Amino acid sequence: MSMRLPELILILAVCACPVSAQAPPRDYSLALPDRKGQLKWSVEGFKIVQNSAKPDGRELGLRATGAAGRLTFLGFLFQVTDGPTPLTGAACGEEAIAQDKKIDATLKIVATEVIPRPDGLPVALFAYTTAKRDGSITHRVRGFIATGDLCGDLEFSSANPLSAGDADVRTAFLSFQLDPTYVPQFADEILYAQVLYDEHEYRAAAPIFEKALAMVPPNGAPFNSALLARRVVRDQAGMSYGISGDLAKARSLFENGVAEDPDYPLNYYNLACADADEKNLANAKVHLRQAFDRKDKMNPGEAMPVPTQDDSFLPYKTNQEFWTFLKQLESGK
Repeated sequence: MSMRLPELILILAVCACPVSAQAPPRDYSLALPDRKGQLKWSVEGFKIVQNSAKPDGRELGLRATGAAGRLTFLGFLFQVTDGPTPLTGAACGEEAIAQDKKIDATLKIVATEVIPRPDGLPVALFAYTTAKRDGSITHRVRGFIATGDLCGDLEFSSANPLSAGDADVRTAFLSFQLDPTYVPQFADEILYAQVLYDEHEYRAAAPIFEKALAMVPPNGAPFNSALLARRVVRDQAGMSYGISGDLAKARSLFENGVAEDPDYPLNYYNLACADADEKNLANAKVHLRQAFDRKDKMNPGEAMPVPTQDDSFLPYKTNQEFWTFLKQLESGK
């Protein structure tokens, strides 16, 4: 199965895209795929540089740097699977700081604070420093918010002195909130799956993409249409299953795609990839021909794959008849 990644997946929420060319939005949010709850905060002038997700669906995180390079933040939403519940921000924070102290003996608490909210969960703040081997100091302000078995963790760090009263930091923590009633939406599911996909966790990504496929909203948001959303998510789900070795599941998804959307060429192309992975070159040729007969029906901004560069077909490079067929397809014959 090809490692091809549809470029249209990048129009998902910007916070799912590492190192975006555009500045990310002011509002940030994290949600887990199979668990109620949403973590939210707001801060200006940061760019996402890294995303992470646990294959078990229990943790999603992001890292961002400020435009001036002075500040970095790390945000995480995670489910706690051991220990007493319901959690509080203070308990979650004390446990996290205690674990960090075991790893880094230089960790020194400078100040603690609780930000109460009459209409929401309190935020427990910890300001502390850590030292590097060269003697340089990193200043950190870290806040925790929790309920049930969910914990939100937001940390700002800098090589310069930093406190919970600094404008950017204060703004973020005053907006920091965890909504335990939030039900994950289409965009949340596909965001989590895409982060796993980018981390090559295809087996874990596949069922989440498939779940998102069943949740496509009528308007297809954040895509331009429901049809476009279904196409892109089906591609991701099927390729994730195929790359992880579940060709039967991948084939089933793309066969359903042919039945529901017979004009879309990648449904046929991906079936050809599954055929080739199963060493069925006769069927691969049929499906490839069907795909290239419909190449003018690709999604806007999407290019037809090049079979002679595809991982699924490269093992057959010494098969002169099949390779000639691929080259003829590419040349339009």
